[in-house]
Amino acid sequence: MITIAIANQKGGVGKTTTAINIATALAATGWSVLLVDLDPQGNASTGLGVTTADRHHSSYDLLIDQVPIAECAQPTRIPGLDLIPATVDLSGAEVELVSAEDRTGKLRAALQADNGHEICLIDCPPSLGLLTLNALTAADTLLVPLQCEFFALEGLSQLLQTVERVQERFNPDLGILGIVLTMYDRRNRLTDQVADDVRSCLADLVFESVIPRNVRLSEAPSHGLPALIYDHACAGSQAYMKLARELIARLPERRKAA
Repeated sequence: MITIAIANQKGGVGKTTTAINIATALAATGWSVLLVDLDPQGNASTGLGVTTADRHHSSYDLLIDQVPIAECAQPTRIPGLDLIPATVDLSGAEVELVSAEDRTGKLRAALQADNGHEICLIDCPPSLGLLTLNALTAADTLLVPLQCEFFALEGLSQLLQTVERVQERFNPDLGILGIVLTMYDRRNRLTDQVADDVRSCLADLVFESVIPRNVRLSEAPSHGLPALIYDHACAGSQAYMKLARELIARLPERRKAA
């Protein structure tokens, strides 16, 4: 199973929207996909139409209570896409993990028992705490949504430093799949400036596909649907489908059997 962490400690950059729609696009192309909601806000779960009452086992149970992954994963209305939902209990996991043995390796150990999925996406919280460290330790690679604004560049620098520390201490094989520019507004000159700066610094790490500001992307979660299903033809959905094709092309050749 390929495991991809979707992380950026800055909030509101499109992590959850990216996780939901990339997971949907991969499932639509034949992959067996698992999405792990590791954000206590549970927005990825809500965005896939899984209500709080339907979250019988959660990522908290997986991490803290060591409930088997087969019991935590539940099907969504999208064929080929399973979800491990999040509940508010997860907000206390940071404190409980502090004193736990192998506190950064809990998620990796849990995911190693999964033999039913080809690819796993982890939607991380907007922080660099123990939940995100667990995701980075478990992941093969990292996908970074980056909002096209000035302060996002400072946050990216901090995230890349964290990745280096994780590589040194916990997961030497962690790679960076790429950086995707989100909330792109061609009418704003700052957007182009930030995009140019990121591409000049990180070159090929930055995906060619950019995700535009799009009302339909914002509306879709309120209907419990990915934008790809809510409005397949909107600019945001088209951008995510293009990003998914580009993402698949970057995966190791031996693991593209799907």
